[in-house]
Amino acid sequence: MDAATFDRAIRARFQAESDAGHSSVEIVSGNLHRSVGGYPGRNHRMPMCCSAMRQAMRPGDVVIASPPKGQGATLRIRYLLPR
Repeated sequence: MDAATFDRAIRARFQAESDAGHSSVEIVSGNLHRSVGGYPGRNHRMPMCCSAMRQAMRPGDVVIASPPKGQGATLRIRYLLPR
C-alpha cells in the first residue's frame, strides 16, 4: 500500500459524492484506511493515510477533528465539491 492507494480512494469518494449531487463530503481517516485495507493491523499506514487526506485539501476545505498528534484514526476533513 502506498500514498497513491489512499489518493485514489479519496478521489473515488469525491466522484461518488459529486455524482450524488452533494456539495461536500466528510472523510474520516479510520474509515478511509479500513476501506483500502490494512487497518487495524500491525503494519497499518495511518500516517500515510492522514498525509494523503491533508494533501487533498483545497481552499475552503476544513479539518473538523484532528487527533492530538495530528495523525490518527479520528482525523475528519470536510471537502467541498465538486473538485
